[in-house]
Amino acid sequence: MQRAYELMVIIDSDVGTADVEPVINRVADLVAGEGGEIASTDNWGRRKFAYKINHKTEGTYVVWEIVTETAGLPDTERRLRLADDIVRHKLFRLPDAEADRRGLLGQAAPAEAG
Repeated sequence: MQRAYELMVIIDSDVGTADVEPVINRVADLVAGEGGEIASTDNWGRRKFAYKINHKTEGTYVVWEIVTETAGLPDTERRLRLADDIVRHKLFRLPDAEADRRGLLGQAAPAEAG
């Protein structure tokens, strides 16, 4: 069963502008390695935090829309928790109605006669 997720990652402000793209690609590779298909990537750029996180006041926000059959992407989440260049991340499953509205879940395949 296909599930749609949204993953938001905040990249540490110590990561230089030129080094943000390799971090984005690394996260995309983690998702793909777990069988996920990235529907879209939205780089929001550098933003200020509402409060200090690990003594930092800003970071680079990136949001992915993911479609996968793997429930919760556990290996990706574990690696994001351990990554030094990721300040925070949040992965949540989109409700089916919202995923359909965004066009993430394709048309259901018709049942085969058996």
